[in-house]
Amino acid sequence: MYRSHVMVCGGTGCTSSNSDKIAAAFETEILATGLENEVKVIRTGCFGLCALGPIVVIYPEGSFYSMVKEEDVKEIVDEHLLKGRPVTRLLYDETVAEDNSIKSLDETAFYKKQLRVALRNCGVINPENIDEYIAFDGYAALGKVLTEMTPEQVIQTMLDSGLRGRGGAGFPTGLKWKFAAGNKADQKYVCCNADEGDPGAFMDRSILEGDPHVVIEAMAIAAYAIGASQGYIYVRAEYPIAVHRLQVAISQAREYGLLGDDIFGTGFHFDLDIKLGAGAFVCGEETALMTSIEGKRGEPRPRPPFPAVKGLFGKPTILNNVETYANVPQIILKGAEWFSSMGTEKSKGTKVFALGGKIKNTGLVEIPMGTTLRTIVEEIGGGIPGGKKFKAAQTGGPSGGCIPASLIDTPIDYDNLIAIGSMMGSGGLIVMDEDTCMVDIAKFFLEFTVDESCGKCTPCRVGTKRLLELLNKITDGTGTMEDLEKIDELAQFIKANSLCGLGQTAPNPVLSTLRYFRDEYVEHIVNKRCPAGVCKALLNYKIDPVKCKGCTLCARSCPAGAIVGTVRQPHTIDVSKCVKCGACMEKCKFGAISKG
Repeated sequence: MYRSHVMVCGGTGCTSSNSDKIAAAFETEILATGLENEVKVIRTGCFGLCALGPIVVIYPEGSFYSMVKEEDVKEIVDEHLLKGRPVTRLLYDETVAEDNSIKSLDETAFYKKQLRVALRNCGVINPENIDEYIAFDGYAALGKVLTEMTPEQVIQTMLDSGLRGRGGAGFPTGLKWKFAAGNKADQKYVCCNADEGDPGAFMDRSILEGDPHVVIEAMAIAAYAIGASQGYIYVRAEYPIAVHRLQVAISQAREYGLLGDDIFGTGFHFDLDIKLGAGAFVCGEETALMTSIEGKRGEPRPRPPFPAVKGLFGKPTILNNVETYANVPQIILKGAEWFSSMGTEKSKGTKVFALGGKIKNTGLVEIPMGTTLRTIVEEIGGGIPGGKKFKAAQTGGPSGGCIPASLIDTPIDYDNLIAIGSMMGSGGLIVMDEDTCMVDIAKFFLEFTVDESCGKCTPCRVGTKRLLELLNKITDGTGTMEDLEKIDELAQFIKANSLCGLGQTAPNPVLSTLRYFRDEYVEHIVNKRCPAGVCKALLNYKIDPVKCKGCTLCARSCPAGAIVGTVRQPHTIDVSKCVKCGACMEKCKFGAISKG
């Protein structure tokens, strides 16, 4: 037994900030002070508050140290672990009360509105130790379904829970399992989509890094429910930490008899393999993913037949994403009623979001369905930095849309987002402030889709390129009002005629920005001006002669020699030479240079 546990974040974000070296430094200092039999260092998963990484939490006190550096380790060991005095200056400021007492994390703005179901073990256990997962009721749900429930009862529990797929479309999980169970075959498959490709999304990666066993257990439960004996986890090769921890977890589960033959002595057989994706966004679509697992080029197939009838290797198959599976064991253990009591009428449970962009508290959040966007942005997210105004939030990545400030009180669930022209997607939530150009944002996501289109169908392959050309005309200052009509017509055609979800949703960011920010499009076209000062072709830099002190710093920083003037006299910019790099504005100490 250890009196203290030092939990060091081992997620990708903190690891990139040298959390591994911090963990090693703790082990060295603990050994040097003779505390190795009293204090245990554990590399765990993501704590969620990525903006403050690297993070170290010390239990039993729950002291939350943020932005820890290697040189801080000795002080924490000497003061906190040896003398019992937390190092206040290194603690997350919201956990320190006015009298210097330590508050619970649940009292902080970032955590108090959250409800962790899918993320319940992330930051709590060592993801590479199966015993720790078991200590937190791990594999109890699998034991329950194999010894106490029929496959039909498992499926009914999932139906009653109201769990919908967390990968984007929101299809009822129990219904998908029921379809696959009803199709007789000599072989069935269970697949996990861990090919998380949305820009700014890292929900599934964090679950795999912090709690890989929950996915293994859930897939075994799904296999029992539909009568499958083999599973595949399709994970991005760009997720090395997640892949490693999955490999460790699968090996441990096999060693413990929780994968393989005769699980729990019930005669049930199920095993898992990992398949690495090469980064193709289209392989997030279920039929393209299965085609890739089969060793072929990852392209979508027409539906029907749906995978529940004819999926992987032509056999009945179910596919759910990581977050969907992460909910399953808790639903089995706590009951369908428990899960369906959270959320809204048609969107039950919680949803994990990767919160990023122009927001103070970037990170991973899990909130009950129905929580408003305002709560996420202003309370959990801590608001917009620099006193800037909230302008919009993008949900659903390249498949989603932008939610304007006027709709900030919208409750976040599947149906509400679709009604306002966006979608849940896998859970990326990018916040934008007043300095964001909405035409440029639409172009950014469309450029991504054009690059990621597999090219199999003409509406997507050609249509998205033509749509991008129209947006480029607008941001280059050569667009016309007639182009707006062409954009709308072409977008609707692409949505209606593309083969798979990638093409069908590709126009969404364009349509939503055109719907809510049409005035910005018009400003680009009519006045040849980007209101946010982002589109380079429409920019002009100016020097205010009153504010300019003639220090020459701007002229010396200009790579094009476009700034002229003498010392202590106002300078001017030669517009014909200016390359609009913004270097002059960055260097000016007197705020004399503006763009517009």
